[in-house]
Amino acid sequence: MLEDAADRLLDLTLARGAPDNVSFVLVRFDLAAVRLAQCLDGHGTRLQMAPGHQDQGADDMTGRTGAFRRAAIVAALGLAAAPALAAPTPAAMATVKRIESSPQFARAMAAIDAGHDKWVADIITLTEIPAPPFKEAVRARAYRDMFVARGLTDVEIDAEGNVTGLRKGGGQGLIVVSAHLDTVFPEGTPVKVRREGDRLYAPGVGDDSTGLATQLAFIDAMNAAGIRTKADILFVGTVGEEGRGDLRGVRHLFTKGKYKDRAKAFFSIDGGGIGSLTVGGAGSKRYRVTFKGPGGHSFGAFGLVNPMTAMSQAVVDLYKVGVPSDPKTTYSASVVGGGTSVNAIPNEVWMEFDMRSATAEELAKVEQRFLAILNEAVATENAARSTRDGRVTVEPVLVGDRPAGSTPLTADIVQFSTAAHAAEGVTLSYTASSTDSNIPISLGIPAITISRVASGGRNHSLEEWIGVEKADNVKLKRIGLATILATAGM
Repeated sequence: MLEDAADRLLDLTLARGAPDNVSFVLVRFDLAAVRLAQCLDGHGTRLQMAPGHQDQGADDMTGRTGAFRRAAIVAALGLAAAPALAAPTPAAMATVKRIESSPQFARAMAAIDAGHDKWVADIITLTEIPAPPFKEAVRARAYRDMFVARGLTDVEIDAEGNVTGLRKGGGQGLIVVSAHLDTVFPEGTPVKVRREGDRLYAPGVGDDSTGLATQLAFIDAMNAAGIRTKADILFVGTVGEEGRGDLRGVRHLFTKGKYKDRAKAFFSIDGGGIGSLTVGGAGSKRYRVTFKGPGGHSFGAFGLVNPMTAMSQAVVDLYKVGVPSDPKTTYSASVVGGGTSVNAIPNEVWMEFDMRSATAEELAKVEQRFLAILNEAVATENAARSTRDGRVTVEPVLVGDRPAGSTPLTADIVQFSTAAHAAEGVTLSYTASSTDSNIPISLGIPAITISRVASGGRNHSLEEWIGVEKADNVKLKRIGLATILATAGM
């Protein structure tokens, strides 16, 4: 029965120690599933979350009502006939086992093991080529040369600045494997790599210089083993993944470039650690908001409306807005500027805001409330002080728009990754993040973001680091390569 399937799914989730939401194992699915569960229990109550995520009035997941609710979730997600969330299908396991037991895969892994020091050297080389936002060209040229040296065909830098290279297979479709060229760090940031034992330190050393190097290691391994896949594989170094880049590189690749409408699956190598897989794309809305007013002398014009007051009130009111922890939804007042002098009421100030959520619905809610707050803050300021020389106005400009979505757990690409992790004895959890995968996901193309390195930390800081210990990183590449080959067909 459906209830029994739901119970088995929940029991396995609990047994594997899901740390966030016992219903979804770190993945936020369609809110319609929750609504369906609420309708069936007839009470309109909300699902119980783990400690720290419990809503007021939530009831538990036990008894007859809980069984109906669990069953509704499974039915709404189309998982009733599927194995439990963290267990791969027998077919996926069989495919991965067949690939990993082949002589070719053994040769590929031998090449990865022998090429570990080369991988580290490539990380250092790439990290030390600055790639500030919108200024990735020097690194792109170097990466293009690395593609050429590895025998990829049709290697080029496209109109947006992406580096693309094709590894031809049997022509049975196209899959895309990608890492991003850009970093968050501005021009002039020191990028010299410092090594301390098994750690490399430098701005951007992990995100995503290591992703670029890991992609090269996969190409080297496939070449060394003479592997020919059924599908062609397009390897890509994208631009504009970070910040104001707004995924411009991958957006161009899938909507304007010559490979548009050809990809059947997408991999982004842009994560860290063993044991998690990004299947959800956290969406975001980013605004640059300008407040303007008449301005004046701080003493002589005292009492006039002040655009900085309106801006400040908007920030205070935004930070009073409650947002759900599941799906994780966030906001931030991030960058600020404006004014002319310490003794002048500013005539113009600006601030940049970032809003994110794992679902489009919750993202839309926080965006709508944010826009209303801007207007309310301006109205409050215009009512509080003199407007004899002019009123305060506000102009929000959307500067970033990343779509939210997720790849179903039943998709082959997810099942193959789950099977590859299971083959290594790794219990897998599923997460959502904002990466290049957001774009193909929004277009209905199965996409996941896989780890580039086994350990790392302090991303986007001057003390960013990665661990280059051999055993865990070879293991991680084994998982990634098996997943790519299973998806491409071997």
